[in-house]
Amino acid sequence: MGESFDAAALLQARQRSRQAVERIAAGIRPGMRESDAERLAAEVFAELGFERIWHPTHIRFGRNTLKLYKEASEPDVVLGEDDLFFIDIGPVWAGHEGDYGDTFCTGDAPALHSIAAAARTLFDQIAAVWRTGASGRELYHLAEQRALAAGYVLNLGAPGHRLGDFPHAVHKGGKLAAAEFSPAPGLWVLEIQIRHPSLPIGAFFEDLLLP
Repeated sequence: MGESFDAAALLQARQRSRQAVERIAAGIRPGMRESDAERLAAEVFAELGFERIWHPTHIRFGRNTLKLYKEASEPDVVLGEDDLFFIDIGPVWAGHEGDYGDTFCTGDAPALHSIAAAARTLFDQIAAVWRTGASGRELYHLAEQRALAAGYVLNLGAPGHRLGDFPHAVHKGGKLAAAEFSPAPGLWVLEIQIRHPSLPIGAFFEDLLLP
């Protein structure tokens, strides 16, 4: 850890990012493109007093919800009336990164709401196992099994990562899914990205692992 790390400030950054995601989601409407949503996100960050963006803001619509973090979205995808989208942000607040993501739906299509809820449920289940002392590798092995049991496929290209001090990669990099130890509280982000077995949709949820 660096000298500037403050656990309370990291939790405050997390809360600010959660608030930002809620505001961004509330402003996204059918007929928008991802670029429209990204401009909205920039406005929300400014209103909430962010310092900078650490990782690019990813807002994925429809079939782009299958894309991994480093994959570019297909251009000009328009959000539909019965559709879903996820928001993945990493702004810096008071010198600490708030890395948070969640999935949202438009309309009432059951398959969309089910997969969005499944990503959150799987996160909660795996976080509960982490609290028993499981290693990062064990967590993602279990997540893969639980996703299949729920009727989805876990995307192992979203393996979780260290957070902690900013910029975290200077102090400790690494993937949560490769960790042979039990991750410390408040320093690691658990990422859950799943896809539907037959429909061109996915869902995403990430947050800090906390007691």
